[in-house]
Amino acid sequence: MMKTKPDLKFNQLWNISFGFFGVQIAYALQSANISRIFATLGADPHSLSYFWILPPLMGMVVQPLVGYFSDKTWLGRWGRRIPYLLIGAFAAIIVMCLLPNAGSFGLTVAGAMTFGLIALMFLDTSINMAMQPFKMMVGDMVNEKQKAKAYSIQSFLCNAGSLVGYIFPFLFTAIGIANIAPEGVVPDSVKWSFYVGAAILILCVIYTISHVKEYTPAEMAEFNAAANAEGQGEQVSTEMSPAQKKHAYKVFFEVGLVQFFCWAAFMYMWTYTNGTIADTVWNTTDTASEGYQTAGNWVGILFAVQAIGSVLWAVVLPQFKNIKVAYALSLVIGGIGFAMVPYIHNQYMLFVPYFLIGFAWAAMLAMPFTMVTNAFEGSSRMGTALGLFNCTICIPQIVAAALGGVLLAAMGSVQGNMLLLAGILLVVGAVCVFIIEDKKHK
Repeated sequence: MMKTKPDLKFNQLWNISFGFFGVQIAYALQSANISRIFATLGADPHSLSYFWILPPLMGMVVQPLVGYFSDKTWLGRWGRRIPYLLIGAFAAIIVMCLLPNAGSFGLTVAGAMTFGLIALMFLDTSINMAMQPFKMMVGDMVNEKQKAKAYSIQSFLCNAGSLVGYIFPFLFTAIGIANIAPEGVVPDSVKWSFYVGAAILILCVIYTISHVKEYTPAEMAEFNAAANAEGQGEQVSTEMSPAQKKHAYKVFFEVGLVQFFCWAAFMYMWTYTNGTIADTVWNTTDTASEGYQTAGNWVGILFAVQAIGSVLWAVVLPQFKNIKVAYALSLVIGGIGFAMVPYIHNQYMLFVPYFLIGFAWAAMLAMPFTMVTNAFEGSSRMGTALGLFNCTICIPQIVAAALGGVLLAAMGSVQGNMLLLAGILLVVGAVCVFIIEDKKHK
């Protein structure tokens, strides 16, 4: 009898993804503070979205390469995915210490922004290199029955890491670290957030490396043969049949369509939330003002509320019998949250829409990877498939960022209108969910 992937205990599923907690702190610091950093350095609001092109562009290049080469890597105890995780994490901690200091080296405005762009490019490259192995290890090591649970755990750790990263600037300001700085210089509260985040990142990655042992190439070949045997009758193969491949790529592109609308929506949230609430709550558009920097800290709190909503909703999602209904409902609720933001002028009332936005985020972290890894179960190129699937995350962000300035001008240069657009995009994505032909709901 062929060997199949065993059921894993909760602590084993937890250990596979624990390092993601640290990686997500780094990603949260980037997503919550990039617009703030570049606006502080002197960027015009109409050009802010352009700075967001680099992160997904690097992800689109790096993650498929990590997937492709890690599929072919085996370094004994170090495994196939862990070496890439380790290299990415160490590179990330170096760049995390450099990026927030872009305005502190006495450079011109153009020089500071160029330095910041280069640092951002390397930061996102390293974060993507560290992030992708966690998704691949779930695909490699977890059987189809447990994948939804495994990705829910990963979603929980992802959101917990986001929560920590988002509140850091607010927390450090609360304990007395300066939240204002000379014009063109990033406040110390943001700098220390990146420093501490870098330290946590490497500790979490070391924990995963010391507690996870990847399956050997021989074991993976046996698992793949077992996964494909049912779909190919008596024929035993370590690779998917043509019919299985056709179905897998069909699911790949159908989920990718949903991803397009979802990730474009969140790109506009990351880009325009700071400017929106600075205007609607603190009544300022002056990036050098204390009100703008206070709004920047509050963005972290709002994103933390989003993470809390996501953590709680991630517990609910596995209870749905129909994964597509759960996915679509989550996106609609998130879309309603986006549409509420521009009309709320009380900083505490903003907790409501961002909590609802967290529902969409929870579904986006778990559902697509569950559907795609299940579709590619039995493939020896799982890492390559997931690396390419990352393009369905990166391409919509690149398109949204490239069009951001044009759309902002078309909408009266009111940043809050971009969040209304984000809400519409999520609802369109929810409609597209029902096109997906997953294994259980064809």
